[in-house]
Amino acid sequence: MYKNISILTDIQVAQLHDLYRYAWWAKERTMDDIYKMLSNSDYIFGICESDSEKLVAFARVLSDRTYRAIVFDVIVAADYRDLGLGASLIEQIVSHPELSKVECIQLFCLTEMISFYEKFGFIQAEQSLLVRQRLIPS
Repeated sequence: MYKNISILTDIQVAQLHDLYRYAWWAKERTMDDIYKMLSNSDYIFGICESDSEKLVAFARVLSDRTYRAIVFDVIVAADYRDLGLGASLIEQIVSHPELSKVECIQLFCLTEMISFYEKFGFIQAEQSLLVRQRLIPS
């Protein structure tokens, strides 16, 4: 039915671009930037349909492989939500042979998603978050 992948084909990158177009936090991403992002991500987690190989869920991780890892871009195609694919992605991440040994795995999520991530051992940190963002011309 579904299979896990760690490398995306060009067709799957285009499908990821389509997934991003419907996400408020990623809708402006270009294909060129997505290729650059993928080549600079340490770990790629994808789920695709076994037969068609259509990408239906995706996440990525950056890590120093010892102290810190950060999860980005957890996304499931709208038609495939509530099938456990998001849970499968997170389970793949936290049980990965290298990432499971990292001292701290971090992620950012909307308030309504906190209870979902808590099922995998994530807790709300009592730290201040500071960000510096490059302004992107509109």
